[in-house]
Amino acid sequence: MLIHAPIVTSDEPASATVGVAILRTTESNVAVVFDRVSLAFDEQIVLRDVSFEIPRGAMRILLGDSGAGKSVLLKLILGLLRPDAGAIYVHGQRVDTMSERDLLRVRADIGMLFQESALFDSLTVAENVGYRLYEETSLPLPEVRARVEEILGFVGLSEHIDKMPSELSGGQRRRVAIARAMSFKPRILLYDEPTTGLDPITADTIDNEIIKLRDLENVSSIVVTHQLRDAFRIATHEATRENGEIEIIKADPKKADEAEFIMLSDGRIAFEGNAAELRASTDRYLQAFLS
Repeated sequence: MLIHAPIVTSDEPASATVGVAILRTTESNVAVVFDRVSLAFDEQIVLRDVSFEIPRGAMRILLGDSGAGKSVLLKLILGLLRPDAGAIYVHGQRVDTMSERDLLRVRADIGMLFQESALFDSLTVAENVGYRLYEETSLPLPEVRARVEEILGFVGLSEHIDKMPSELSGGQRRRVAIARAMSFKPRILLYDEPTTGLDPITADTIDNEIIKLRDLENVSSIVVTHQLRDAFRIATHEATRENGEIEIIKADPKKADEAEFIMLSDGRIAFEGNAAELRASTDRYLQAFLS
């Protein structure tokens, strides 16, 4: 278990040192950095001095009680909220002080899977998946269609390309939402309760897509979830591709160590570590949460 200390240990103010020290590392190998981030809504403190890093291609699984600040953390990454203190970097760019125009460019490199999928009911699967490509790029229509077909093939929904969302099961709609989130080929994907409300078998299909994107597409990802079964499955499995066939297998210990959990409690990080360390923790709060 890791106990958090500030990333910058100099006696100088964070504004004088963090921008240089962190920016140099994030440009090469770190996707997201939170450095001593705090946020409150009126008298309610949501985050207190929170610091962590997500290496490129790595995964962090956010756990915590309702209201612990998990979804707020995603909004901070997107620049939809601004912290009261601290700094947030996405691929080396400080987003908490960024203009809205510049944030649009950063968000173009981030895919977001909403809890309820949020598909457009009046559009086909293909139109949903390709929506941003149609609306925000000048790509020729045949190229957009080819990208949509590629993505739907990756998530195993090629045969549903011209169906309406109402014709799909809950799990299929969630996979369409994942396909839409990755249509732009973002380097970061944010998942907000991706398996909530799904039965275990269907949830496994969503877990598999999250694992595949991390391991085969090298996507940096943050998964917010209350579903411990799915959280541990994502953390302890990996995707392999051999002769064009993709398989989800039990991860070797080194690979499993790369998917870390972050537990939020009372606005702070109560735990950060891998699945084995989380299960082995003797902390009463963690044990109560896991049970």
